[in-house]
Amino acid sequence: MESRRLVNENLHASLLGLGCMRMPVDSDGELIEQEAIDLIRHAIDSGVTYIDTAYGYHGGKSETVVGKALKDGYREKVLVATKLPGWKCETEEDMERIFSEQLERLELDSVDFYLLHSLYDELWQKLLKLNVHRFLDRLLKEGRVRYVGFSFHDEFPVFKEILESRHWDVCQIQYNLLDEDYQAGQAGIELAKEKKVDVIVMEPLRGGALATKVPADIKKPWAKSERDYSPVEWAFRFVAKEDQVKVILSGMSDKAQVDENVRIFRALSETPLSERDMATIRQVQERYKEKIKVHCTSCEYCLPCPQQVAIPRIFSLYNNVYLFDDLDRSQEGYEKLIEEAIDQSKCIACGICQTKCPQHLEIIEGLIDADQVLRL
Repeated sequence: MESRRLVNENLHASLLGLGCMRMPVDSDGELIEQEAIDLIRHAIDSGVTYIDTAYGYHGGKSETVVGKALKDGYREKVLVATKLPGWKCETEEDMERIFSEQLERLELDSVDFYLLHSLYDELWQKLLKLNVHRFLDRLLKEGRVRYVGFSFHDEFPVFKEILESRHWDVCQIQYNLLDEDYQAGQAGIELAKEKKVDVIVMEPLRGGALATKVPADIKKPWAKSERDYSPVEWAFRFVAKEDQVKVILSGMSDKAQVDENVRIFRALSETPLSERDMATIRQVQERYKEKIKVHCTSCEYCLPCPQQVAIPRIFSLYNNVYLFDDLDRSQEGYEKLIEEAIDQSKCIACGICQTKCPQHLEIIEGLIDADQVLRL
């Protein structure tokens, strides 16, 4: 399988990384421990050398399962990454306590990569006040962490601020066919390259939607191509074309997914994307864009809504109906918003959100349209 230099010339990681947030679960959503252990080891045996977990994955059980899977000589075969849940920290001591707990769960003395999890502006400002840089520097100095980074969920200006705040080894961003200009996006990859910060990509299949919810009209350009690639392979190849991307995480939940992804990643370097391939990809992207009903980027500048209406979440569900022919799942998601009393019906049309929207969207009208489609 293709590997890429990560952080320095002596460290390499498989381009395909295992994200441990979608491991096997039973009918009640509970992690099936032995199946998860077998899955992790199968991935490693198949050539995956980057394992990504976090404090909160699977209700806090993911790190424990990863630790068990890495026994019997498997630890020496991989790079291990986990993340600090900053939202659970109120003091610098909390950060230390949580990290110590993570090492206990993983049954390790150190981790290779430690990331600040899911940063957005408010959380970032909070962590700065808690002296997060001093905390990270201490972990590095003591050898309990080899490299540091952050995962990101906000707009590009915030990404730029964080990236330039210290020397980072890696940053983790969402990037895929549909999210080329979303959050950090392509601009973030270019800035990371300039700053010599390696990029880890999450959601290359947009939560699986680019693999399992492909509308018929989207499949047509793929089918007309001279390549015999599945939508999954097209999606992975789109991300892999960026040389600054060193690891592409996939939340694989069974061995068949591992085997298929490994097959794809083994063939990547043999047939790089051609200009004709990129033209096919651009055609698919345009077809997806034509399906979007509300061009919301989920920047959340419209929030907080005085009535607690979940504006970006509603628009995401609304768009998914058309992007992925996924009415049933979107309606199920909207039912949960109704239960939480944060659906469109709580909107009083005050217009505050529209004054703050950088896209100048007609939010009130869009919410009404979304409600008419999503409400059962």
